[in-house]
Amino acid sequence: MASSLTKDSVRPGTPGSGKTFFGHPRGLATLFMTEMWERFSYYGMRALLPLYLVAPGGLHMSAATATAIYSVYLSLVYLLALPGGWFADRVLGPRKTVAAAGIIIMLGHLTLALPSSGTFFAGLGLVAIGSGLLKANISTMVGHLYDGPDDPRRDGGFTLFYIGINVGAFAAPLIIGTVGENVNWHFGFALAALGMAIGLAQYLLGHRHLNERSSVVPTPLTSAEKAATLRKSGFWAAVAVVFYAIVGFSGHYTLNWLLVPITIAGLIIPIMVIARIKRDKSLDRVEQSKMSAYIWFFVAAAVFWMIYDQGGSTLSIFADESAKNTVFGWEFPVSWYQSVNPVLIMALAPVFAWAWLALARRGKEPSTAVKFAVGLVLIGASFFLFLAPLAIADGGHKAAAMWLVAIYFVQTVGELTVSPVGLSVTTKMAPAKYASQMMGVWFLAVTAGDATTGLLSIAGVDLNKTGIVALQAVLAVIAGVAVWMYRKRVKELMGDVH
Repeated sequence: MASSLTKDSVRPGTPGSGKTFFGHPRGLATLFMTEMWERFSYYGMRALLPLYLVAPGGLHMSAATATAIYSVYLSLVYLLALPGGWFADRVLGPRKTVAAAGIIIMLGHLTLALPSSGTFFAGLGLVAIGSGLLKANISTMVGHLYDGPDDPRRDGGFTLFYIGINVGAFAAPLIIGTVGENVNWHFGFALAALGMAIGLAQYLLGHRHLNERSSVVPTPLTSAEKAATLRKSGFWAAVAVVFYAIVGFSGHYTLNWLLVPITIAGLIIPIMVIARIKRDKSLDRVEQSKMSAYIWFFVAAAVFWMIYDQGGSTLSIFADESAKNTVFGWEFPVSWYQSVNPVLIMALAPVFAWAWLALARRGKEPSTAVKFAVGLVLIGASFFLFLAPLAIADGGHKAAAMWLVAIYFVQTVGELTVSPVGLSVTTKMAPAKYASQMMGVWFLAVTAGDATTGLLSIAGVDLNKTGIVALQAVLAVIAGVAVWMYRKRVKELMGDVH
């Protein structure tokens, strides 16, 4: 796709060179490919993670513990997107921060490839840190390519960028998953490191096409602020080291001593961050109003991702234990289910992008609130659908693979009404003071959703039970109806953002 560059007319003032990427600034190709390879490494590792945790040849944990670790890990990845945005805003700027992130992610996957449980968790930590640094900033740089919030190509650009994510996500389980499950788990993790290395090389070669704004540090730290930040960071790091040393040497340490604090932080920090921005008196009335509207989207997204991200844990473990993973008699690796969503995204995202544009020309495009409401109802419907294969498994039979494919299909349609739209509306509604950080705030919605799943798993709740699945489905539908009922009020709060 990156090779499909054409000479095209560019409106005066459009950032980037005269070359375009499907009618978009040339820099989108660089970011598209960077994110594609980063997602290849990330989703390949993620497809293997819950299966490796429960496998006898892996860490041989219980399903509940594996789901807890998986959910807490995802929660941490997205939680670290906030300090990742802060680091770009105050220290390096988005462009250099993304380069540093690629190096850290690559080292994390190499560490995962080492055959040791200790290095495995260290590798997860490195990948989480690197992903946090990269996620908010690469999306912010996509926004920098366009002529402000009203550029009509902006939503389409984010949709194309989203396709880049899914090209990598589609290929990863087929390649990394197959090697990990059928050859060696750690060879699979090593392939993820190779993918990130390719993405990093491509980024360093193509970064000249990015907008100059991406190199700017918007609000650099003063010398006094740097010293204070280092002191505070050192203090809290020392507290953590001392605390866990005491717990460890006293013989009381279990995995929950690590999982529970991260999970609680994943629930509390998003609330604290939103509250802090809302209380910021330097924001004008219009910015405050937009933040009030944004809270609706944030809560809706948290509910959405709580269910959606179980596609890689709850559904994957169910498939491993209770599904016929065959097509026309041919058995395939369980990790391949993780390629269903991205291939559907690639098929449907252009259709959605065309539909939004066609409806916008006629003045009939649904508002962001309506899109979110539809997404919530659909994610709820996917778990109502999940009740069927659960019933089949409860009857002592193996559920057909197509049940799971159908669930992923419904979730994908819901995702396309929430995720690319949410990324775009975040860049449009972000107060200038919180430019990169606001993208981190968007990812905190994922943190809150995954932290909720992690907390349920740590508490011993079996997420593959019919009652729990039905309860989550009902919650999502109720949330969707609530957003739809208040859509006009939300639209008023958004002001000039459409």
